[in-house]
Amino acid sequence: MTAWWQSAVIYQVYPRSFQDSDGDGIGDLNGIRARLDHVVDLGVDAIWISPIYPSPMADFGYDVADYTGIDPRFGTLADCDALIAAAHARGLKLLLDFVPNHSSDQHPWFRESRSSRTNPKRDWYLWADPAPGGGPPNNWISDFGGPTWTFDPATGQYYEHAFLAEQPDLNWRNPAVRAAMYDAMRFWYDHGVDGFRIDVLWHMVKAPGFPDNPPNPAFRDGMGAMHRVLQTNSTDQPEVHAIAADMRAVADAYPDRVLIGEIYLPIPDLMAYYGTPDRPEVHLPFNFQLIDAPWDARALHRIIAEYEAALPPGAWPNWVLGNHDRPRIATKRGQAQARVAAMLLLTLRGTPTIYYGDEIGLEDVAIPPDRVQDPRERREPGLGLNRDPVRTPMPWDASAGAGFTSATPWLPLNPDHRTRNVAAQSDEPSSILTLHRALLALRRQHPALATGPIALLPPDDAILAYHRGDDLLVVLNLTDTPAGLALPHGTWHTLCSTLSPHPSSRRTPGSLPGKAPPASPDQPPSATTTNLKLAPNEGRILHRPS
Repeated sequence: MTAWWQSAVIYQVYPRSFQDSDGDGIGDLNGIRARLDHVVDLGVDAIWISPIYPSPMADFGYDVADYTGIDPRFGTLADCDALIAAAHARGLKLLLDFVPNHSSDQHPWFRESRSSRTNPKRDWYLWADPAPGGGPPNNWISDFGGPTWTFDPATGQYYEHAFLAEQPDLNWRNPAVRAAMYDAMRFWYDHGVDGFRIDVLWHMVKAPGFPDNPPNPAFRDGMGAMHRVLQTNSTDQPEVHAIAADMRAVADAYPDRVLIGEIYLPIPDLMAYYGTPDRPEVHLPFNFQLIDAPWDARALHRIIAEYEAALPPGAWPNWVLGNHDRPRIATKRGQAQARVAAMLLLTLRGTPTIYYGDEIGLEDVAIPPDRVQDPRERREPGLGLNRDPVRTPMPWDASAGAGFTSATPWLPLNPDHRTRNVAAQSDEPSSILTLHRALLALRRQHPALATGPIALLPPDDAILAYHRGDDLLVVLNLTDTPAGLALPHGTWHTLCSTLSPHPSSRRTPGSLPGKAPPASPDQPPSATTTNLKLAPNEGRILHRPS
């Protein structure tokens, strides 16, 4: 039986930037609820909302001060319940971000933990004595630069934090911590949440004794300081799999819940987070390969083939193009290839996740120095690590606040928001928004695009092509020059082109036994009729009637 999340498309919402309902320049839960019709019209099945818990916002919600509350900036628990109900009424699932590796230093647990060495919650976090001769206990480096240890003068020990000092890491070897966090998950399941995206899952356990990390021989100037060492002892410890399995058991006690794990690891290591038949772990360990993939047909062919081959029996794949931490696809690949990338994402086998704004081709927004918010950029400026450019407000219309806010938005709007916005693209037949809607409609009309098998055609220098099921063929020109492909036998109809999103009745002939195929708008009489001709930066979905 196919689970809902296998055929679903997930849409990530960064809550500060989706819709402001109360005029403070920051998005909120009532704003998300007001924009659910856009999500429905787009054609996705679930929304994942980045953290909305009470937080001092040192890292914009990824420093949680209460795992069972709502930050007043976003609304109230009643507002969250109303959003869940409104989403469900529209047939949408709703996922929350869960941040189990670390809390805020303002969480009551940590306040108790640092109050004395004998406090009952001292062991809820990771504390260590200074190194012999003084200084941090080891050479671990925070993902945001600087030591991963902060000294606490009151108790004479260091506490460990994989990110900011304001984000102390929890001690997941402590059974009491596990129990409290599993109860937090149950709290949200009881409120109707359909699952979680689990933040930095692979970080959650550290090697006993905190041994040094080995130096990274690939480090070079211009990389973030975290890359000076390999995170061998500070991430991906064997014990984390038991925790992931426990989380899965908590989820499985509720019907139809899903767990998605944020795990930046090589594919062989990533596969372990599916677990085993006896001890399953997360349903979907995030597959981030497309984010940094070389954008050429042969490289993508290899990535898809190797990923599919690596999946354990029964494991379900997933794909993403970007998120709240990484540059937007339209910035990296350009507007033309962003359309091809959308067709790729929404036709590969597996569950896709769309980042808000990508459906209108939103690009990274330049942030003036005096408006930088991201603590990572403030700590390591000028290295291209700033996450603010991908977190800017969603432009809904051409008004002064882009329909997002009546106040000054917390981050600048995209400079082309008067033309690149949802309203401008909604009725434009050739817009990238129309393309996304068409692709998502085709997924519903042709279940093979969602859950059918995939079979790659032989690798090619320009074109990536693959069958979905028996009667669908996806053909993507990854170049800015025309390209051709010999089609499999049969008569093929174009269902959708990235250059003409609406379904088309045009016929694309393949090789028909016994007679030459007729010419079509796709192929002039002088062309080789067994070949499909693709325009530069064009992708197509073809259908062969049975």
